[in-house]
Amino acid sequence: MDKSALRVLIQLKLNDGRLPNNSIPRVWGGPGHGETCLACDEIVLQGQLLMEGISFDASSGVHFHVQCFYLWDTLRKAEGHQASGPA
Repeated sequence: MDKSALRVLIQLKLNDGRLPNNSIPRVWGGPGHGETCLACDEIVLQGQLLMEGISFDASSGVHFHVQCFYLWDTLRKAEGHQASGPA
């Protein structure tokens, strides 16, 4: 997915609540094992780096490609997004 389409998709998901607007308190990375990226809905393949964390309410794990994580983190901090839980 190209970067401009990814930006639009992440923005839509932030706006409708499919992606959290708050920070993820603890994030770690490692190799992908077929997880679905929360941002782009594509599979994180072996050989790709996975960013993983637990949502603020500890109800679910979140998985991102590195590029998707970085873009999500940048957009969620942008003016106009209200946190969906503790910062």
